Amino acid sequence: MPAARISMRQIIEVLRLKHEVGLSHDRIARACGLSKGVVGKYVSQAQAKGITWPLPEDADEAWLEVRLFPVKAPPSRFAEPDYFQVHQELKTKGVTLQLLWAEYTERHGDKAYRYSQFCHHYRLWRQRRSMRQVHRAGEKVFIDYCGPTVPVVDRSTGEMRQAQVFVAVLGASSYTFAEATGSQSLPDWIASHQRMLTFFGGVPALLVPDNLKAAVTKADRYTPKINETYAELAAHYQTAVLPARPYKPKDKAKAEAAVLLVERWILARLRHQTFFSLAELNAAIAALLPALNQRPFQGRTESRQSLFDALDRPALRPLPATPYTYAEWRKARPGIDYHIEIEKRLYSVPHALVGVKLDVRVTDTSVEVMHKGQRVALHPRHGKGRFATLTEHMPKSHQAHQNWSPGRFLNWANDIGPGTLGVVQKQLKDRPHPEHGYRACLGLLNLSRRYSRDRLEQARARALAIHSASYQSITSILKQGLDQLPLPVVEEPPELTELPVHTNVRGPHYYH
Repeated sequence: MPAARISMRQIIEVLRLKHEVGLSHDRIARACGLSKGVVGKYVSQAQAKGITWPLPEDADEAWLEVRLFPVKAPPSRFAEPDYFQVHQELKTKGVTLQLLWAEYTERHGDKAYRYSQFCHHYRLWRQRRSMRQVHRAGEKVFIDYCGPTVPVVDRSTGEMRQAQVFVAVLGASSYTFAEATGSQSLPDWIASHQRMLTFFGGVPALLVPDNLKAAVTKADRYTPKINETYAELAAHYQTAVLPARPYKPKDKAKAEAAVLLVERWILARLRHQTFFSLAELNAAIAALLPALNQRPFQGRTESRQSLFDALDRPALRPLPATPYTYAEWRKARPGIDYHIEIEKRLYSVPHALVGVKLDVRVTDTSVEVMHKGQRVALHPRHGKGRFATLTEHMPKSHQAHQNWSPGRFLNWANDIGPGTLGVVQKQLKDRPHPEHGYRACLGLLNLSRRYSRDRLEQARARALAIHSASYQSITSILKQGLDQLPLPVVEEPPELTELPVHTNVRGPHYYH
């Protein structure tokens, strides 16, 4: 057979070097280790068979071999089933090969294959088409990012940033969604999912992402750990996350095919355009998506759009009535003042949870504290002051930490000296509750383990003199050794009892 003289992979490489790189037949021959005549033969044969470059996105070596070297099958008395249609029908819930064979025999009678031969020929067709997975309607959406990025230019500064391209494809119909985002970070990842589900108009049973950090915090073949925000989004939309297994490319073959499709039919067409914002870029991508989804499959009349309307759309679950509210999950352990710190602001929790590791859900507007799945505190995210304290979180007479009190801190400070006493008094004064100053006082107490009493007293005297009696300021003074320098002398300006005589001063007689 002529195909045995040269592999299909070599023929694909010959076509690529000819049409994509533009090399001469002589250079292609040297690059591939072939003769110039062989190169010319296969280039001409591909042209005669109507094979163009790039090859269709679903083309493989078997597809090319069938078209270049068709085998004339002997006349058969059996009616060949439409295997593509069989494959699509199997994606519908409840449809089996047994049912499809029964319908096939009703149409063709004596010319129909027996059931075993019907299944055998379908499996052979599926192997040639590299379709080893049967995706049920509405079951899975495969998600990934394109490898190439798209430059976006800041119109005011000229700075160029690379936009990421998010791609999602439904398993049964291959209906595809794409958009550009500023990064692959968690907020962009979640927002892309929300727009993706709105684009589909429904929710599939499973989300199948790759193992990127925004989706999977710990990749594992059997028990991957899903990012908590991503898991919360899935729960809100009543779906589930099933990441592709590491080093198993077949798990994400649909996503890789869709990424290649978007790169060829969208990004390649936009390569000569300059975009000055993500909105401009996404408008251009959205304009090209309908043509991509409405384009018929190779050698078929069906398209992604038509299969989506027939298969996936009816099987998708409805969108929830309210959109998902983006939230990040964190861990926090309250200190002795029964407050947790989130982005330099302190929020109270019930005093009984002092020292317990808690889950914290942070949104744009609120901070929600959870313990064993139960909400124990809820605060507005932003507000006046550094502390957000609820009275019901405070212990009666502070039994939970009775060893800590303003009196203990003041006694300790007085033992060191007046400078330290003044600083501690300042930390405990002018706060909604004295306990709010406990953290700073504990920090000052810990400094006594590293520095002598004399140095601490001098540092705190200097901090009071410069009106900066905070823990951070005192730590900085000690680190830089400023406490060992004399205090700056601030000279008071002389008091003026009367205005100096000057020719520009009019005096009281001017107004008479």
